[in-house]
Amino acid sequence: MNILDKIVVRKQQEVADAKAWIAVKDLEQSIHFKRTPYSFKEFLLADDRTGIIAEFKRHSPSKGLINGTADVAEVTKAYNNAGASALSVLTDVDFFGGKTDDILAARAANDIPILRKDFIIDEYQILEAKAWGADIILLIASILTPKQISDFGKFAQNLGLNVLLEVHNLEELERSICPNLDAIGVNNRNLGDFTVNIQTSFDLVNKIPDEFLKISESAISNPQTIKELKTAGFNGYLIGENFMKTNDPADAIKQFVRQI
Repeated sequence: MNILDKIVVRKQQEVADAKAWIAVKDLEQSIHFKRTPYSFKEFLLADDRTGIIAEFKRHSPSKGLINGTADVAEVTKAYNNAGASALSVLTDVDFFGGKTDDILAARAANDIPILRKDFIIDEYQILEAKAWGADIILLIASILTPKQISDFGKFAQNLGLNVLLEVHNLEELERSICPNLDAIGVNNRNLGDFTVNIQTSFDLVNKIPDEFLKISESAISNPQTIKELKTAGFNGYLIGENFMKTNDPADAIKQFVRQI
């Protein structure tokens, strides 16, 4: 059983526990459930934005503790001010050190799209994302069937949420494409063993239909890489730990953006 398998098994229990604690009707009565989510496309393509989806992440299975002291509101606000097009906030507890309060704090401090970064295996989690103030959900092709991707995508879009599909290879891409998506991300990190290879993005960019926003995810630590990905046809760039691993993530993104 690889890391991803372990995460999914734990997630099944986590979702069951959440359903027992908080009823769907209570999620639907949340103040954020009534708000209209921001348009991912609008912010990603805006001239005054960078295309960067900047992530707040404390921990990862491959790197262990990345940053245990950063304040989510302070860091995400700095990302926003530096020109990030969207924010990615981890909500997985056991493997990434995330929590519900992180996304709520990021929402309270920012007026740009927020991606709920988690391993979605149930519609209940999509309702959670809406209730917590997220604008975008992530669907990971390697842990979902094509029917689940289509059904979850439709369910999310009917709530006004944007849908980002994550793929790792051509087989996942070809079997997962459906109308109920807004963006397709190529994850340069293999979630089975957590190795990274930026070439994965360049290999797949022209296989993604142009009707979808194209996102490159992970293994981006050099501003020059952003320029190359943009030239190749990508609209967005999810940067996971490059800023968070520093002592000052706010300054790190500022210096990074200056070099783009």
